Amino acid sequence: QVQLVESGGGLVQPGGSLRLSCATSGSRISIYTMGWYRQAPAKQRELVATITSGGTTNYVDSVKGRFTISRDFAKNTVYLQMNSLNPEDTAVYYCKAITATGNYWGQGTQVTVSS
Repeated sequence: QVQLVESGGGLVQPGGSLRLSCATSGSRISIYTMGWYRQAPAKQRELVATITSGGTTNYVDSVKGRFTISRDFAKNTVYLQMNSLNPEDTAVYYCKAITATGNYWGQGTQVTVSS
């Protein structure tokens, strides 16, 4: 079992920044890829960004150039730096771990972009 705990969400004005964190704990199993997903009201959950164990990153087009995913192996934590936020980024953001024994999700953290 792997536990994921997200933090760093909140209310921010358009154009502002937030950094989300996802701390992992639990069994010492191999985590292949970590990802951030988001789900806005009345919409399906969508992929935002992923990072592999080798450091390869991938982003949805709508966040390219604004968001950066990174991974600190020593702290077992994945980050999502979000800049130039706009109201369309408002959603619950979830962390996901793809491991040797299955996929695990965090509980989510709310991000609201509003003036």
